[in-house]
Amino acid sequence: MKRCLVLFAAFLAAFSVLSCSPTYNSIKRMQKMEEGVSNPTTKEELEEAIKKYDARAMDLVLTEGQIGIWYKILGTRYQDQQMYGKALECFQKALMYYPDNANLYFYVGSCAGHLSHAFLDFEAKGAASSNSVKKMNYLKLAESSYLQALKLNPNYYRVLFGLGVLYVYEFGQGDKAIPYLEKFLSVQTRDTEAMFALAAAYYLNYEFEKAIPLYDRIIELKPNAQKVQEAKSNKTKVLSLMYKE
Repeated sequence: MKRCLVLFAAFLAAFSVLSCSPTYNSIKRMQKMEEGVSNPTTKEELEEAIKKYDARAMDLVLTEGQIGIWYKILGTRYQDQQMYGKALECFQKALMYYPDNANLYFYVGSCAGHLSHAFLDFEAKGAASSNSVKKMNYLKLAESSYLQALKLNPNYYRVLFGLGVLYVYEFGQGDKAIPYLEKFLSVQTRDTEAMFALAAAYYLNYEFEKAIPLYDRIIELKPNAQKVQEAKSNKTKVLSLMYKE
């Protein structure tokens, strides 16, 4: 008998917990009570209902916006730690909240560019290998992200540089890289990395005579001994090609 009483008490306790759990309808009723709006019918009641629920809608918008900001911050933290896969996931989610944010497209492009190097053709199977396909997909993602960022902000100089480097060193398309790198260097006049990239773009485009002044400028700026030596070596190679013509 005692055991039955204990089981009955436990059943009652469980039932009371379940009966107190919030359901959709109970939450809805509570919200209506809180806002003081039930079933508006007159024009005045409808206007009052809209006014009260509009405040709730604004709270929701602010909350959703904050989530997008948090994803962006988390993505930059992952990026700082060179965890580009995790960072890319965060930036992709942030874009769901802010699809017109040029910075997010730049971050996506940067992460995709880094991730492309994780899918090298280690087994040397050629261009048809799964790794080479993945690498190219990430490079295409980087390209499309950079281009979208430039649509939103045509003077986004970090994107101009990133896109130029992508075309030169990854796609080998000097003709596409030249306008972006030239525009970048028109403002960032002492950036020797961009000078190397633009000189390489001219080289790929058989515009050897335009590469020479860039190497001279790098030598003049003296960023460091290694870069100066690299500029001198590249200049010698370009000059030899010019004389052969």
